[in-house]
Amino acid sequence: MNTVKKIICKVLIFLFIGTIIIISVGPLLWVLFSSFKTNKEILSGSLGLPAAFNFDNYADALKIAPIPQFYLNSIIVAVAATVLNVFLLSMAAYVIARFQWKGKTFFRLLFSVGLLIPGAALLQPLYQTMIAMGLYDSLIGLILVYIAFGLPTTIYVMSSYFMTIPKELEESAYLDGSGFFKTFSLIVIPIAKPALGTAAVLEFLVAWNEFQFALTLTASNSNRTLPIALYYFKSQFASNYGAMFAATILVIIPSIIVYIALQEQVVSGLSAGAVKA
Repeated sequence: MNTVKKIICKVLIFLFIGTIIIISVGPLLWVLFSSFKTNKEILSGSLGLPAAFNFDNYADALKIAPIPQFYLNSIIVAVAATVLNVFLLSMAAYVIARFQWKGKTFFRLLFSVGLLIPGAALLQPLYQTMIAMGLYDSLIGLILVYIAFGLPTTIYVMSSYFMTIPKELEESAYLDGSGFFKTFSLIVIPIAKPALGTAAVLEFLVAWNEFQFALTLTASNSNRTLPIALYYFKSQFASNYGAMFAATILVIIPSIIVYIALQEQVVSGLSAGAVKA
């Protein structure tokens, strides 16, 4: 009887995991295969493999939309926002995790409240602020917005992980004559690599895929990012479905590569931080 129960449990687990995989990977594979199909193939039957794998749709996508320029803009914005976000907020998170002062809990919760504020509510004030500061339609403006936008998540992930690091390691460094900044950079940061990887991936995905702020705070093609290029492409050339799917693949490839490269750090960083938090 126990053997039957184990078999049933394994089958149910297998079905559950299989369903999750299909839901997660299925749409990506559908878009990938459709990017090699002609419009006739897509309209006649959306499922199935393409008759022939050719890259005409990718060439058309690059001609229809200024994807190379948007690609460069997205790389600049995402990389700069990620590096500055992790560099600056890791220090803030360390102070929150290690030092005691009145109102510390309230101060940390204040950062967390940012997760509850919908992005649409910030569009108008951010738009007016960027115009007043002369940062409207600029990559610097987008970088600053994305750094701030990822602040609650980075603070939470980093401070939660710093709390799991034994204080004795830092106390030993202090006894050996190490200063605060040297201890933080040479002792704490190497140990906190999983949390740094987690915060970096989350911030990169936000900066790479964000649409609302990029659309509202930019006006020219020279400063717009990839999600806007895809929106522009779809709105004006929706009849070329093959090229649209090709453009979609070009947009999502970097975020997939970044997550795959750092997935181990993301999992360990979130799990370790969650235990202490």
